[in-house]
Amino acid sequence: MSEIRTLKASDENSGLRLDAFIPKADDTISRNFAQILISQGAVTVNGTPELSKKKKIFPGDTVTLELPDPEPLEAEPQNIPIEIVYEDQDLIVVNKPQGMVVHPAPGNPDGTLVNALLYHCGNSLSSINGVIRPGIVHRIDKDTSGLLMAAKNDQAHESLALQLREHSVTRRYTALVFDNIQQDSLTIDQPIGRDYNNRMKRCVGGSNMKEAVTHVRVLERFGGYTLVSCVLETGRTHQIRVHMSYIKHPLVGDPLYGPKNRKVPFQTSGQMLHAGVLGFVHPRTGEYMEFSVPIPEEFQKAVDVLEKKKTGGR
Repeated sequence: MSEIRTLKASDENSGLRLDAFIPKADDTISRNFAQILISQGAVTVNGTPELSKKKKIFPGDTVTLELPDPEPLEAEPQNIPIEIVYEDQDLIVVNKPQGMVVHPAPGNPDGTLVNALLYHCGNSLSSINGVIRPGIVHRIDKDTSGLLMAAKNDQAHESLALQLREHSVTRRYTALVFDNIQQDSLTIDQPIGRDYNNRMKRCVGGSNMKEAVTHVRVLERFGGYTLVSCVLETGRTHQIRVHMSYIKHPLVGDPLYGPKNRKVPFQTSGQMLHAGVLGFVHPRTGEYMEFSVPIPEEFQKAVDVLEKKKTGGR
């Protein structure tokens, strides 16, 4: 039996295209899946079927979706190149590129890290998270680059998952944020929940709040920008992006929490956020292991531009 969902447009949705409004109002639906629903006649606006994805939405509009019965998803191996930082019989650590989704979901059925891991590892991935997320112990956002660990068996998975729950895993990120942070270091201890007005977003406060702690240290100041190191004590969805926006220093290139239409003197393909350091106790040996990878090329080019401006081109 199909599922009916009703979305109500608010002031912040004014003028959005229909295919942009749907994923903004319901973060379980990707833009690609929204376009498919529209083309299939499964979307109405104020009671009238709408087949144009370009239809403008305004405050007060009611958009109704008729979602088909979910088809069982099963991740398939795909020969997608991945950068392997470490691998043994129990686990694998990879450097995920910006733009890659971690596991399949409606609207992103393939081309994910899981598809690549299945090709590389075969059946040697933990089964705890089922056929869609084999081996996946934790995630990073699509447009966040950097280190991610996956488990090759259930024993390793349980050990790594316990370390995450106990906040003993080292996770250090590098981020480029707007404006000048005055303090050399600070701790943001603010609970994060789902935004009441936008299902796609998280916020400080909100519904279903959970403890969230981020430790921030300034690496370099560039006047209108600050390069920072962020260490996660907890691992909430969008935690660094939400916390930095909360203190009025949103991530450069962040389409969800950053300022609109603020131009930067370099190219960005998403938020400037890189998971550069990952450390944990090995599930079998009990040895603490720590890995690090440099920021990706686009991120480095942005820093180089700012360094050049700071030094007057020298």
